[in-house]
Amino acid sequence: MIKQRTIKKQVSISGTGLHTGKQVNLTFVPAPENHGYKFQRVDLTDNPIIDADVDNVIDTARGTTLEQNGARVYTTEHVLAALVGLEIDNMLIQLDGPEIPIMDGSAMPFIKLLEGAGLMEQNAERVYFELKENLSYEDPIKNVEMLAVPQDSFRLTVMVDYNSDVLGTQHAHIYNVNQFKTDIAMCRTFVFLHELEALLANDLIKGGDLNNAIVLVDKEISEAQIDHLKKIFHKEDVEIKGKGVLNNTTLHYFNEPARHKLLDIVGDLALVGVPLKMHILAARPGHAGNIAFAKKIKALIKSQRAKKNASPMFDLSKEPVLNIMDIQKLLPHRQPFLLIDKIMELTPESVVGVKNVTMNEEFFKGHFPENPVMPGVLLVEAMAQTGGILVLKTVPDPENYLTYFMKLDGVKFKQKVIPGDTVVFDLKLLTPIRRGICHMKGIAYVNNKPVMEAEMMAQIVKIKNNEPTLVHTS
Repeated sequence: MIKQRTIKKQVSISGTGLHTGKQVNLTFVPAPENHGYKFQRVDLTDNPIIDADVDNVIDTARGTTLEQNGARVYTTEHVLAALVGLEIDNMLIQLDGPEIPIMDGSAMPFIKLLEGAGLMEQNAERVYFELKENLSYEDPIKNVEMLAVPQDSFRLTVMVDYNSDVLGTQHAHIYNVNQFKTDIAMCRTFVFLHELEALLANDLIKGGDLNNAIVLVDKEISEAQIDHLKKIFHKEDVEIKGKGVLNNTTLHYFNEPARHKLLDIVGDLALVGVPLKMHILAARPGHAGNIAFAKKIKALIKSQRAKKNASPMFDLSKEPVLNIMDIQKLLPHRQPFLLIDKIMELTPESVVGVKNVTMNEEFFKGHFPENPVMPGVLLVEAMAQTGGILVLKTVPDPENYLTYFMKLDGVKFKQKVIPGDTVVFDLKLLTPIRRGICHMKGIAYVNNKPVMEAEMMAQIVKIKNNEPTLVHTS
């Protein structure tokens, strides 16, 4: 079992927002188990919380923006990628401004800060979503393709191709999330020089400079354009030597742009809300495609959870496995204390029994006679009798055994049972039967809705000379 993690102490960092240009202080605060990732705008009235949830995404223009409770936080992907990369599950991220600081354009400053705070294991188990079937996404207009296939870890393979002679076609990958820190975290955001004018026209990259982004130059530009760039970046040493990278910035890797796209995917998919086990292959990804794919993954998780939590459907019209006469041969119970009418399913690990509740039951004479309700203890007894059949069928001569219950746990009554109801008891073994001891979990249904549940532990004993004797069976 892998445990959830947070940090040992809160730590802070300051910087400028890439698009807003505003100075902001960011603080990582340890969070309790099952908290997940949440942002908090401490500069606003009532300090509103913004859940790191894909359903809260309102914009993906050059970054991922979240909004909730009347508050926004811009450019969330790098800080979330750092949390995922360090396999941190629970964190409150406080900031006194609207945007996560861009720092050097990578996730590494956040990685170093978090590691400095120390990582702390918590008691709760980390629950992964493990993909069981292929899941795809395509945007033919933007030429984006994404495919997730089943995998026992979190893997990512990325291809970028923007029809650029400078960038070319690049690939990047990680085979496990623990490679993020060493192979991906330091890779910086990038932009083509010809995109800068459009970004500035849309009031973006107010906090951009040559220290927090790779600027790719894919065509020759004039001296007048160079002078303009000097004004934009407030630098006198802007230099371009043909095609390539502005100011001849040294790349950390020849495929640093592709690796940064992988970084963005890690951060955007954090908004699904659970750690993932799958292999994602992404061609020409961007924030819009990442978020669209994250929504598909979340919808799949929600659908599978709904199916898992849905009540099972029982076919009560089919021929029973055991009828009432068969049951009487197994159980030492008789009217009015034989509370099971038939067994519909019986396997080495599970049993399904049925009780038809009628107004003629003996207990209705004295239990709320004017408003008859089946006593809860008799529901437990009926479930116990159903479970007794399961355990007695494990021995060759069940008529020579008795079942005694040793323990009841987690008994819950969810709905009353009244005359006319058909109660279906569905029991499954929690552990294999050993030494004659059986541990089961049962749920009782009426009209496919749970009415009670319980965990039961029982031991079968063999009758010798009319006296029960403990038996050790495997």
